[in-house]
Amino acid sequence: MGRAEERRARQKGARRAKRAAKSGGIRRFFTWKWVLGYVLGFCALLIGAFFVLYLWVDVPPANAAAKAEANIYKYSDGTIMAKTGDVNRESVPLSKIPKKVQHTFVAAENKDFYSDSGVSFTGTARGLINTALGRGKQGGSTITQQYVKNYYLSQEQTVSRKLKELVISLKVDQQKSKDYILAGYINTSYYGRGAYGVQAAARAYYDKDVEDLSVGQGAYLASVLQAPSQYDWSAAGPKGKKLVKARWNYVLDNMVQKDWLPKSEREGMKFPVPKEPSPIPGLDGQTGYFVEEAKKELYKAGVNENEFEAGGWTVTLNIDRKKQKALEKAVRTELTDKLDPKKRPVDKHAQVGAVSVDPKTGGVVAMYGGAGATEHYINNATRSDYQPASTFKPLILASALENGSATQDGTPITASTVYDGTSRRPVKGSDTAFAPPNEDNKSYGPISVQKAMNNSVNSVFAQMAVDVGLNKVKDTAMDLGMDGRVDNGFDVRPAMSLGVMGASPKQMAGVYATLDNHGKTVTPAIVKSAEKGDERPELPDPVNGQAISRGAADSVTSVLTGVVDDGTGQAVRQQGQAVAGKTGTSDDNKSAWFSGYTPDLVTSVGMFGEGDKKQVSLKGTAGGGRVNGGGFPAQIWAAYNKTALSGQKASKFDLDTDMGAAVKPPAPPSSSATSHSPTSSPSSSPSNSASPSSSPSSSPSDSGSPSATSSGSPSAPGSPSAPDPSTSSSDGPPGHQGRNKPQP
Repeated sequence: MGRAEERRARQKGARRAKRAAKSGGIRRFFTWKWVLGYVLGFCALLIGAFFVLYLWVDVPPANAAAKAEANIYKYSDGTIMAKTGDVNRESVPLSKIPKKVQHTFVAAENKDFYSDSGVSFTGTARGLINTALGRGKQGGSTITQQYVKNYYLSQEQTVSRKLKELVISLKVDQQKSKDYILAGYINTSYYGRGAYGVQAAARAYYDKDVEDLSVGQGAYLASVLQAPSQYDWSAAGPKGKKLVKARWNYVLDNMVQKDWLPKSEREGMKFPVPKEPSPIPGLDGQTGYFVEEAKKELYKAGVNENEFEAGGWTVTLNIDRKKQKALEKAVRTELTDKLDPKKRPVDKHAQVGAVSVDPKTGGVVAMYGGAGATEHYINNATRSDYQPASTFKPLILASALENGSATQDGTPITASTVYDGTSRRPVKGSDTAFAPPNEDNKSYGPISVQKAMNNSVNSVFAQMAVDVGLNKVKDTAMDLGMDGRVDNGFDVRPAMSLGVMGASPKQMAGVYATLDNHGKTVTPAIVKSAEKGDERPELPDPVNGQAISRGAADSVTSVLTGVVDDGTGQAVRQQGQAVAGKTGTSDDNKSAWFSGYTPDLVTSVGMFGEGDKKQVSLKGTAGGGRVNGGGFPAQIWAAYNKTALSGQKASKFDLDTDMGAAVKPPAPPSSSATSHSPTSSPSSSPSNSASPSSSPSSSPSDSGSPSATSSGSPSAPGSPSAPDPSTSSSDGPPGHQGRNKPQP
């Protein structure tokens, strides 16, 4: 061997030694053979652990949830209001359920049910991972697994429960027939409307026995299982109805795919709209309304519907027993005792809804939903199918003040700004022609915003809405708590200034509570707390965020005191007590409202003409003429507040504003001085408190001589021309007659 070859041999040996050194230590444990061994060992360990778990876990007896506990509802003081827990369940043998109806459930939840092993390992693995990572509930379970969860286990989302579900499902699938499992699943599932099991659901949704269900009806019940509250046709919004229809079509298409339904039969099927819900026995009077509203709030807050309906919950409401009795008595003495449907057919159409809110907490302290949940299923306090009418006008002013808006000629909008109050005066600056008439087609000529609010002058607020900008007005209304959906009638057009959208007493109570609370958002809540064992769901704060500025809110409150002291709301005046509010009467007298507040209590009262599947006029109710907001609604409001606030010291508004009827006017000018400029903006020195009983002569709208009116109207030297509200008003006080439509 030459020297060169010897050198190469030494170098080769050195490289081998270096590689050997590198392959030592921890790396020698990560060769592909070792990695394969690790994987096989881990799999063997899992199989062994599962085998031990399989031997250890037995099929348990039926759980407590399958027998359902009672839910307890309490008043705010802790006394028991109601107990619910008589579960509406009736198990039926599979032989009574038509074969095609059986198949709807399989097609909806688990197409391979008849051939699978009872579990979905991939779905379970995904559920285990997401549960461990705190990602919430996940789908993917088989019908067998859902039956096991409903009947043997619980709804809790834990890794241990899911592992037990897997093992028990395998055992149940081996020990029981598929028909037994399917019957158990169909009979234990919750369908909404308080119905457990398909027989109760058939009665609740279609008023028939399960054996008489059509395939389409069965497909709807199978679809509703996915989200009972959201998919209940009577309560679903546009999105919910769209989703349940899509789910219904999905079920039927799967049946065709599995040859369980002929394609020709499928093509001719129409969606079977369920009947309206029937009252739940035992929840009569106002209690039924409370319970249903509380459940809606809890479900919205994230409480699982199936878990809640299984029972064991204690729910404390914000309802104050004293105030609730006062509200019910006020409705009875001021209206229902005066109704005689046998003598006057119109009396049977009169419906009342009312909500009273503590503006500082947002709690619903009293609510009137109608004659009773077992007599009148629709809750009048939360229905939003009637127009709020002129109770919307303060929101237009609030938007004007919040946005610093001006009239068409550039005059800042304040309580003293003068508008042209001529009836049927065409609105200027609008792309859509609009010329609303005033009450009785009354023309006011130049009139201040304060006087226009007192007398609910349509022509003024129609013009103001356009001056502010219709989109801005809608934005402010939504910020204050109104439902801005177009399908609720809230489209952007000048006519919205008359309050032609839908709204509920609960919604309007929230809007006015936000004004009362100096612009801080108030979302009325009936639930104070809820608990089940150690579980206490976090509920949203009813008072949260600033909807509009304090200055804008307080200015509107100041103006609304004028409605009570010197306008259409005089029926609610209380000696020494500060009150602000607004009346409203809709077109054709189909609804009448009074929404008002003191510093401590906000109440909205709505009266509705409810005919057979349509809205009807209230004219002639209780033997009178038209029903105005200043009539029955204001009388109910006044009677309720007198009792609800009895024993409390009269309070005053703490207002940060220099405009409106609640603010003491400046000293009158000397005879040699004449002002021609409207008040344009609040001053920097706010009033600390408001007078609870400002006289008409001392209202700012009666002082000063604004020189400009909107939309090119002439100057108005001297006091604005305005009628005496005691003789003519848009939403007149009791006894006022002679209205023409449309009414504010």
